[in-house]
Amino acid sequence: MLDGSLQIPAPCPLTRDSETRVPYMVIGDEGFGLHDNLLRPFSGTHLDKNKQIFNYRLTRARRYVECGFGILANKWRIFHRPLDIDKTTAVWTVKACTILHNFISDKEGSNSDNNVSEEFSYENLPHEVRTRGGNTVNLVRTEFVNYFMSEAGSVPWQDEAI
Repeated sequence: MLDGSLQIPAPCPLTRDSETRVPYMVIGDEGFGLHDNLLRPFSGTHLDKNKQIFNYRLTRARRYVECGFGILANKWRIFHRPLDIDKTTAVWTVKACTILHNFISDKEGSNSDNNVSEEFSYENLPHEVRTRGGNTVNLVRTEFVNYFMSEAGSVPWQDEAI
């Protein structure tokens, strides 16, 4: 992500009516610093309602990703440890496991009661690069806060969660 080799799409508006272009983001937790393409929650306990809702929505999205990876890791035990293979092989391994998982789920049906690996946690993965964003990254995060509070980006239950 830092060297620009991920081929992340160019920034675009959050809605069709918006003029402001925001970058595509990777979701991180409090352990990561802000970066041009990494979105993390606001820190602190005395946050206004808008920031609390943003944190809630971001954390909820992150949990879906963690649960999805937990299911994948439980089915394919190769993900219970760091992959000791070159980058190209790692990409193909993840793709193959994802395709096989989807194929099996389609054929046998999914069983959402099991498959969640409690051993997996992003907190256990090494954070090799920690960078801090500047004003630009904070402005992007504010755009997402405004979007989550707008009619186009809000969801009916977000106020009840706070």
